[in-house]
Amino acid sequence: MKALTARQQEVFDLIRDHISQTGMPPTRAEIAQRLGFRSPNAAEEHLKALARKGVIEIVSGASRGIRLLQEEEEGLPLVGRVAAGEPLLAQQHIEGHYQVDPSLFKPNADFLLRVSGMSMKDIGIMDGDLLAVHKTQDVRNGQVVVARIDDEVTVKRLKKTGQ
Repeated sequence: MKALTARQQEVFDLIRDHISQTGMPPTRAEIAQRLGFRSPNAAEEHLKALARKGVIEIVSGASRGIRLLQEEEEGLPLVGRVAAGEPLLAQQHIEGHYQVDPSLFKPNADFLLRVSGMSMKDIGIMDGDLLAVHKTQDVRNGQVVVARIDDEVTVKRLKKTGQ
């Protein structure tokens, strides 16, 4: 990996901090606003430079399509219990890292979650299993999802009813 300029380090730190605080990367517009750029295009140029230096991957077609490659060197984070309203990937919830390549999963996994309980045993998910989870807002009826219900994170099959 090549050394980052001071401005590139500032952009990288902002991305890392935003992911830590919210559980997702910032948009180009958010980067531009936070760092005082005139337009999201300026943020895009910095992102391209960071990608060339091997510290991020730009995921095309996604407004928040930024992946920190340095974080992946540590492996996938294992997330423990999470209180309501807190980002899943907040540092205080990460119990450790497993040396698993996120690209083994399609789509790429963002983190691991340990299963507690046997409610999903009929589809082969057992107590103590580790689930590779990809963060997305796009879900389809019938998919197995990780969702926050009240103050618990749970694994269930999504069944949409009504509107």
